[in-house]
Amino acid sequence: MSKIIEGLLYSESHEWVKVDGNIAIIGVSDFAQAEMGDIVYIDLPSEGDEFNAGDDFGALESVKASSELYSPVGGTVVAVNNELEDSPEKVNEDPYTAWIIKVEMDDKKELDSLLNAAAYAEIAK
Repeated sequence: MSKIIEGLLYSESHEWVKVDGNIAIIGVSDFAQAEMGDIVYIDLPSEGDEFNAGDDFGALESVKASSELYSPVGGTVVAVNNELEDSPEKVNEDPYTAWIIKVEMDDKKELDSLLNAAAYAEIAK
């Protein structure tokens, strides 16, 4: 079974969110990386890019498939984990430390539409 961390929020499209004040730290869940297999490339946005909740902000490519990444919240990208460009396999090694972007949120109420760990576990079976 996939590792699901208590205290994080999850989207139905398998991104996780860690909230730090007005910053949403976003990555992909263990379930998502396991389903994809070995990740060989990641398409990252740039700092300063703006997204609405639900917008795609990049993509992961594995030996099996390509998958869009969707922003669980709207806002402005304030940090990008550029280390993943050279080492995308870090997402497979530990998806919860290999964050992808940090977003300054426009509206923290958007977090209310995300799933807690127990609810996410139901869809990640």
